[in-house]
Amino acid sequence: MRAAEVSRATAETAITVRLELDGKGGSDIQTGVGFLDHMLQLFAKHGKFDLDVRCSGDTYVDDHHTVEDVGIALGEAFAKALGDKKGICRYGSAIIPMDEALIMTAVDFSGRSYLGFALDIPTAKVGTFDTELVEEFWMGFTRNAACNLHIRQLAGTNSHHIIEGAFKSAARSMREAVKIDEAFAEEIPSTKGVL
Repeated sequence: MRAAEVSRATAETAITVRLELDGKGGSDIQTGVGFLDHMLQLFAKHGKFDLDVRCSGDTYVDDHHTVEDVGIALGEAFAKALGDKKGICRYGSAIIPMDEALIMTAVDFSGRSYLGFALDIPTAKVGTFDTELVEEFWMGFTRNAACNLHIRQLAGTNSHHIIEGAFKSAARSMREAVKIDEAFAEEIPSTKGVL
């Protein structure tokens, strides 16, 4: 079973993440940030990951620490669940339409961290959620999952659709990248022999 549990505690947040890569898309998410909860539910569903997240954070200040730290903990859970990455496809990509928005993502679980973030989110907020935190979430994720992730907006004018499309597309890309390629099930997908 490719699964992980990660706990992270700072002066600002206390987080537990449970992740199963070969799941059914079930989730139980309680971060204290409603919009983030919804995006993580979508991420689990479209990635077919089983995901439980609990976070107690200083949202009375703002949502920044919670959103960033959940991204960090989720990235750590992916890295832990993937282990030596033997047999994974490694790469994945997806293009997702969300009404007028069109979002493309590509991921490489390479062992190197890089975020290529090219979303033009037109509003500062969706409801009470600060849209600038989307990039912070994915930055925390990529640094700790040790992956390359590119998120690019091809079209779109609705902030909610752009962000939702990004989470769905990232989930589909990661689902493809982490699945086991039976033809290479006993191999590390790199000429270096390590990722």
